Amino acid sequence: MSEAKPKVAFYWCASCGGCEEAIVDLNVAMLDVAAAIEIVLWPVALDHKYSDVEVLADGEIAVSFINGAIRTDEQAHIAELLRKKSGLVVAFGSCAHLGGIPGLANLTSRREIFRMSYHESPTVVNPQKTEPIPGGQCEGKEVALPEFWEQVHTLDQLIEVDYYLPGCPPMPGGIANAVNAILTGNLPAKGAVLAPDKALCETCGRRQSKDPRTRIAKIHRPHEIEADPQVCFLEQGIICCGPATRSGCGEACINGNMPCSGCYGAPPGVTDQGAKLLAAISTLFDAKTPEDAQALARQVVDPAGSFYRYGVPASVLARTIEKE
Repeated sequence: MSEAKPKVAFYWCASCGGCEEAIVDLNVAMLDVAAAIEIVLWPVALDHKYSDVEVLADGEIAVSFINGAIRTDEQAHIAELLRKKSGLVVAFGSCAHLGGIPGLANLTSRREIFRMSYHESPTVVNPQKTEPIPGGQCEGKEVALPEFWEQVHTLDQLIEVDYYLPGCPPMPGGIANAVNAILTGNLPAKGAVLAPDKALCETCGRRQSKDPRTRIAKIHRPHEIEADPQVCFLEQGIICCGPATRSGCGEACINGNMPCSGCYGAPPGVTDQGAKLLAAISTLFDAKTPEDAQALARQVVDPAGSFYRYGVPASVLARTIEKE
């Protein structure tokens, strides 16, 4: 009798779907992965039901790759179910790892999100002022909707996570390496981020151009100037998250002449990615007085989106608290 293949699950919580596309982007390598495993849950691609997972023994799934942040009670329920049924859980991508783009919603409130989405958005027509509620009746039948939580959570704020595969989305090479490492048991200690322990600046091809004497006199947004593809973005006054971001992405954005936006999260030893980036950039300011420094800081159009684009829920900020 042939040995049973390890069972693997993929699940999608609050995210854009890019992590699912990244799995497909394995291309031919995906066939090798699929041949080596038994996929027991992958709602975006295969017709599995939650009941298929519920009947499995605890720990029967070798590994579950969960992407997306946690925003609803349904996402929380399935994440908890997969944790119970899995030997290993991997936080797959920036949203599961750090909160991701959905995590920026923690800078506002549930009430404000509903107000804009269901009442004040220019394309909304809602004279009855209807809003979604977790339960109710429609045409005499009970209807249940997922409950929309007040804040966005990272996956490890809800369940225990064994490994983190960072990126928005993770690079196909990193995915293949992680899957192979899991299948062969060649893994680092639990809790590890499956990416190099270096800052992106250490692997960036532009690092040779960086002059430690350079000072920034003006902050530019990427579309405002034609960036020199050979020169460090920070030297050109363009905010780049490289000093506070883990490497492992292959410098995909940098090679496309776009600055790093921080999706791989902080390198080892950094408690708060946004604070680290803020400190790194402020030391480059060409400012002789506090007023000069404040004037330069005001040129950053979107501070939260620039310094905490992917990591608000995982940061020391975590969320704003609305005062009644």
